[in-house]
Amino acid sequence: MLPRISVFSLGGTIAMGASAPGKGVSLSHSAAMLVDAVPALAEIAEIDASSFRQLPSPDITLDDLAALAREIDRRLDDGVRGIVVTQGTDTIEESAFVIDRLVHKDAPVVFTGAMRNPTMPGPDGPANLHHAVITALEQQAHGIGTLVVLNDEIHAARYVQKLHTTNPAAFQSSPAGPVGWILEGRAHIAMRPSGRYPITLRADAKPVRVARLTAGLGEDGTLIDLALGAGYDGIVIEATGGGHVPKAMIAALARAVKKIPLVYASRTRHGETMRATYDFPGAETDLLDRGLIAAGWLGGIRARLLLTLLLSAGAGRDEIAQSFDDWRYPFGR
Repeated sequence: MLPRISVFSLGGTIAMGASAPGKGVSLSHSAAMLVDAVPALAEIAEIDASSFRQLPSPDITLDDLAALAREIDRRLDDGVRGIVVTQGTDTIEESAFVIDRLVHKDAPVVFTGAMRNPTMPGPDGPANLHHAVITALEQQAHGIGTLVVLNDEIHAARYVQKLHTTNPAAFQSSPAGPVGWILEGRAHIAMRPSGRYPITLRADAKPVRVARLTAGLGEDGTLIDLALGAGYDGIVIEATGGGHVPKAMIAALARAVKKIPLVYASRTRHGETMRATYDFPGAETDLLDRGLIAAGWLGGIRARLLLTLLLSAGAGRDEIAQSFDDWRYPFGR
């Protein structure tokens, strides 16, 4: 008997087609259609295809992903070997990171999508789906968390980033490179990230909103005050360099941090936030002294998601600070 794989479609470019000549593409392909377009899948796995959502990827919500995590757990309890999720690449790094936090089981969960839609020459969706299933079947993929497979590369959800709008090689991983690759019909895992850092959401959790604001020349604290006044539950500041903001933002940060958790990340998306190098108003030492939490090597996108999930799980400030501190060690302590 062939091993069982569940394929969930959330929509995205991989599931789009042209609705009329001269028009752009829109959602048109179900999960079953995506699987049927890759006959080789029938030779390696028994595929259960489900159209879980049909959405452009910016419209996927955390509620959608929480529901998906519950369904993934149910399928794995039912004996499925691995999970593949297809969606739009615009937010695939976010969805994969969230699912990596919410699914606690060791079976592989693999995200994939497409940079070229099916109407274009050389669409990459079928190959990416084939490779995602191959990865979900690979024993070495067990226990290392959610993965993203695109362009013959295997990325860990915690590292992967989309860094180009259209290039099929749009995805890179920082601070580590891909954890593996696909060659001759097999997934090769070269690196195994340590630590899973799971989060369990509260069943009675209220909706949580976390703002992500970017610091730059001439910025003041107006947007921070507006976010606080609008009832946001947390704020992530994408600071310049290793964690620096203009002096004009400090008063607003000081007001906000007394009421809600504030995290500072780097807007560069590469490297780690500093803790003890610079000492001036708005430097990382000043932010830490005022009660802000360092995001470490997590960029603003992931820091916002992590803070949102932690607040949804009922975490207090000390627990939030400890969780971010755990992420300072991307390869384990």
